[in-house]
Amino acid sequence: MTGKVYLVGSGPGGTGLLTQRAAEIIDMADVIFYDQLPGEEILTALPKKAEKIDCGKFGGRHTLEQREIESLMVDRARKNRIVVRLKGGDPFLFGRGGEEIETLKAAGIGVEMVPGVSSALAVPASVGIPVTHRKYASQVTILTGHEDPAKPEPALDWKLLAQSRGTIVILMGVANLGNIARALIANGKSGKMPVAIIERGLRKDRRVTTGPLEKIGDVAEQAGVKPPAVIVIGDVVRLYDPAQPDLIPYGEA
Repeated sequence: MTGKVYLVGSGPGGTGLLTQRAAEIIDMADVIFYDQLPGEEILTALPKKAEKIDCGKFGGRHTLEQREIESLMVDRARKNRIVVRLKGGDPFLFGRGGEEIETLKAAGIGVEMVPGVSSALAVPASVGIPVTHRKYASQVTILTGHEDPAKPEPALDWKLLAQSRGTIVILMGVANLGNIARALIANGKSGKMPVAIIERGLRKDRRVTTGPLEKIGDVAEQAGVKPPAVIVIGDVVRLYDPAQPDLIPYGEA
């Protein structure tokens, strides 16, 4: 008899935006593969009966490599376990959910997606930055910041991104922020375009750092910005008001 794997999105942080379906699946899990992105509030509330396997990344080093994670999920499912792969945000937005589904299907393992609220949308919204707005932006592009724009053959079209009039949201981009800014400016984006960096999602210690695109790399370095963070580039950042209370308070739905 074979168990089942659930790819579960935990949302942008805290239990307030964890979906009811996600909470139900986590509660019935026999094994939970997790990293640090779901946040302390969710991780400390994981059921005691479940086996917990840390898949986190610390200082650029993975506790487990992706192939090891997938192999262990297959192993536990074949032992008739209910397996949860718990991910921050949504599993299909830079969460490697697609790769994991391919591996599980190839192994004959049943798998179910439990979507999560994406940090790319919820984190900017929580501080009053809408990623689209009738006055400022009619489109939004979400991209990974892992790719170095300076590499010989980048997968991203920096010219197209720079010429877009919409909002750019970057996940996992803190380390490459300076290079990203230079690539956008070199391809025509205004250096005066406002940028917001929102650290630590919807956690208690969330912080917002802002500055113009041409200086944002230096501003981030001087402020000691650390991942995880969501970066927003575009005119919608002008709507951010540091004096206003959070629009999605920590721990509330």
